[in-house]
Amino acid sequence: MRVPVRIVSVAAGLALATTLSACAGTVGSGSSASSSSSSSSGPITIGASIPLTGPLAGFGYFEKWGYQHAVDEVNTAGGIAIDGKKRQVKLVLLDDQTNPNTTVNNVQQLITQDHVTALLGSCTDSLVEPGALIANRMGVPMVTPCAATNTFGVTANWTWAWDLFFNSEDLTETPFNTADQLGLKAKTNGRVAIIHSNGKNENIIGSQEWPAWAKKHGWTVAYNAAVPPTQTDFTSSLQAAKTANADMLLVVIAPPGAIALRKQMVSIGYDPKILVEEEGGEPLQFAQALGKLANGVMVGGYWDPSFPFPGAKQLMAQFEAQTGQTGSQHIADTYTAAQILLQAIQRAGTLNATAINNQIAKTNGMFAAGHIQFNAQHTSTLPMVEEQWQDGKNVIIAPTDRSTATVVFPLPPNG
Repeated sequence: MRVPVRIVSVAAGLALATTLSACAGTVGSGSSASSSSSSSSGPITIGASIPLTGPLAGFGYFEKWGYQHAVDEVNTAGGIAIDGKKRQVKLVLLDDQTNPNTTVNNVQQLITQDHVTALLGSCTDSLVEPGALIANRMGVPMVTPCAATNTFGVTANWTWAWDLFFNSEDLTETPFNTADQLGLKAKTNGRVAIIHSNGKNENIIGSQEWPAWAKKHGWTVAYNAAVPPTQTDFTSSLQAAKTANADMLLVVIAPPGAIALRKQMVSIGYDPKILVEEEGGEPLQFAQALGKLANGVMVGGYWDPSFPFPGAKQLMAQFEAQTGQTGSQHIADTYTAAQILLQAIQRAGTLNATAINNQIAKTNGMFAAGHIQFNAQHTSTLPMVEEQWQDGKNVIIAPTDRSTATVVFPLPPNG
């Protein structure tokens, strides 16, 4: 039976993670794995809780492929040598249903029932952090993408969890840098409206970071509204933004809301010159659902197959050949996270948790997602670009030295 999906406050997930992990004791804690993974002939089991259903399923689809692709490559090459004997890798994926509480329960299950040697993470701060807290308290190595590094780094005193993704402060300044670099701000009235979810990181983005960058770059915040994560009717907020005469609209909400909001802009006749939709405007499903209405919508990016990283172009080609779908940047950070974990296990040559964790800490090299080296906060930050949906494809418009297309400006009212 499928449980009804809802987005739960990340505070609830973090609270449950803290309670459960405090009661659970330490499973890994530097000892050899106590599972079938530790037998001399069984597979090495790793696992992840990811959003395969619910509002963030568009991200989970690409995470699943990225993780599995990295595992398949290792297994095709013969597996990983543990104590001198090659063993295959088994990947266990559980659906967190875009629910932080389910993430907590899933990670508990992966550790105590599936007896994983190590873990990979979910997507967005609200789902990654609760799972990472469980891994951290139970002494199980975890490498995760998809959590803003600046907020992840200060959530806990991390020992066992490691994060690679963008810094939300970089993400939130990128639209303003783009407007400056491409000369777009001079073609607007300099007024900006902000609509953001009141989720943990979304609230930081909408109530703190965007207003601060707007002030730095000479924009006036004419309207700012926080909305519940599950909201899909934005008519009143959009009408207020229209009344405020905002030429730039900045939005950070989940995909269902982002899709609904773009349609409602047309319904009320609100035509800002610049529209940025973070989080919900990123997945391919956003463009598929909106068709031509997605044209001109901007979103922050951290990866593209055109980047000069080892295997970047081939990774996108492999995804599209295998799935018949247009790729996403999320295949790169998930594939890289899995590669880092698998390479750490290989270098350790043992399933001892401390040995694996120490090897993760030593990561310093180029991967499909770029250069990865973890700092003292257990994070590695990927640089940002500004992307834009154009005819169903996400292209890079800034900075100019990385652009793959010319900006569409102003936002086409009807796509």
